[in-house]
Amino acid sequence: MRKEAELIPIDREAVDAARQQAFSDAHLSLIVETFQGLSDHTRARILYALTQRSLCVRDLAILVDVSESAVSHHLRSLRDRRLVKSRREGTIIYYSVDDQHVAALFREAQHHVDHVRLGLPDHPYSLPAHQD
Repeated sequence: MRKEAELIPIDREAVDAARQQAFSDAHLSLIVETFQGLSDHTRARILYALTQRSLCVRDLAILVDVSESAVSHHLRSLRDRRLVKSRREGTIIYYSVDDQHVAALFREAQHHVDHVRLGLPDHPYSLPAHQD
């Protein structure tokens, strides 16, 4: 097995700055888990519906056209990733997005899709600095 030679950066300052701003592995793992929660059509439909209003399992099953069992399975996955939360009203459990960041992810994804579909130019946007 041939070992590659060490790569020398073209712009060492840029590489050093990017290293300083890089996420920790633990932080990056949480980001990846969030996107994994969004990476399934059914879960994405459920989440989008929950950005609009709280719904119970049966109503979600009707809305996304899958069984209640499948909805429950997806909700468990979403809850494990802290994308949804639940509250009980009598015998019915209602689900909603865990916080408004989930709704913001959908809005940003919609903006991205609109730009891609319609060939719109990019607009300036910068991410806020992260904290581990």
